[in-house]
Formats: sequence, structure tokens, C-alpha cells
Amino acid sequence: MSTSAKQIVKDFYNSDFINDHTVLGKYMHPEVELIWNSTDGLSVFHFDEIIATFQEIARTYNELRIEVSHMLEDDDHVTMRYKYYVRTIENPDEELGIAHFIAIWQVKDGKLYRGHQVSQPAMNQDDTNSSYHKVKV
Repeated sequence: MSTSAKQIVKDFYNSDFINDHTVLGKYMHPEVELIWNSTDGLSVFHFDEIIATFQEIARTYNELRIEVSHMLEDDDHVTMRYKYYVRTIENPDEELGIAHFIAIWQVKDGKLYRGHQVSQPAMNQDDTNSSYHKVKV
């Protein structure tokens, strides 16, 4: 029985991919490509760059938590809206929201294959209490 694209993406984002680097090999296709539009502009990441990015996050933060508000599936494509929260090494008792994301992933051979992601830094005036209730997750 095959696993749906939505379940594969959900399992990846619910995993401990920051601390367990074997997770990336399990969920990322060897030919993965992530096209990311951020405040720094357009970046294109492949497998090695994605691993390096998550290793840097693990060095920078004590903990990373993802809150998903929307997750929609259309065949082998999954669209999701989520927010990253972190705890810094210097202040592990305080959780900070750092960025909002919208991502579209194509799943191929049971792994994340092509991603398109847009991010924006979190700000004090973010209305996350009412806008981040879960919808179709």
C-alpha cells in the first residue's frame, strides 16, 4: 500500500530532521530541488545545500518547532502553510516565532522531489493566534 504525498510531507515536517540527519535521506529525493523566495531573494537548494542549511539551524538554535496551519494535496503535490518557532541556545526558556512559510512540494518515488517555498520573517504584529488554527492538516 502506498503512502499519500500529503502523509509523506506531513511525516517529514513532524520528524526531528534538525537533530537526526538520517531523516533527510529518508524523505528527500537524491535529486531534490528547493526553489526558495525569501527576503534575501531567490535561492535554489539541492540535497547537499539543504543538509548544510539544517546543520546550520541545529548549530544556531537549541530547538526548532513547526506549526502547520494548512496542508492541501493535489495528486503528487502538497501545499502547506507553516511557521517556524525556535528556542535559542542563549535563552532556551523563551520560544520565538521566526518566519512564516508557504511551500509546495512535489513527491516522487515516495520522497520530496521539487519544492517551491516563500518565506517572510515573523513580526511582533503577526496575528498568529487566530490565523494559525489548523485547516485541512
